[in-house]
Amino acid sequence: MAAHMTSSSRALRFVSAMALPLLVLPLSAGATTPKKARPHAAVLKPVAANNSIIPVPLEPVVPAAQRLCADRTPSGLGYTMLRPASGPKPAADATVLVNYIGYLAATGTVFDQNTRAPMPVSGVIKGFAEGLQMAGRTGVLRLCIPAAMGYGAEATGPIPANSDLVFQVEVLDFKSAAEIEEMRKARAAEPAPPKDPAPQQ
Repeated sequence: MAAHMTSSSRALRFVSAMALPLLVLPLSAGATTPKKARPHAAVLKPVAANNSIIPVPLEPVVPAAQRLCADRTPSGLGYTMLRPASGPKPAADATVLVNYIGYLAATGTVFDQNTRAPMPVSGVIKGFAEGLQMAGRTGVLRLCIPAAMGYGAEATGPIPANSDLVFQVEVLDFKSAAEIEEMRKARAAEPAPPKDPAPQQ
């Protein structure tokens, strides 16, 4: 995998802008309407000021219990299905739209996160690519990626060499390569909008 992990596009290679509008799914899919709560008086506790200095840059740390995976694939990829999803799953040639957060297994330090990020399954590190093909739309899973299925002995930005990685990934939507190609052809066949006449002087 040639892509590098940062909060920008180095993290995971994104698809062309033409595919971006094609990958849209409301985040509220499958959500239930909460019951009305009875109004009650809220008891507000006084908050004491905390004058400690926040380190810059702000680097959140994920607790140890959320760096573990319950199951393992034959390839060695660890995973925990946090929210199962029925229906089809993306294939290796698909482009997916995901919310994700990536952090180091050893320390829990977050090195990358993004929302509604489109990416080709075949264009990311091996462990992430395998994991993307395990969840359908609305599915959320935790991936425990051994260094050999990530960046190996190569240090990459904030990721030290030989680092095991953990990702939480939510699959929002995906399109196959064939679906994206059909959409591109349909757009190319649309007539171009008329140009505005040049202003007269």
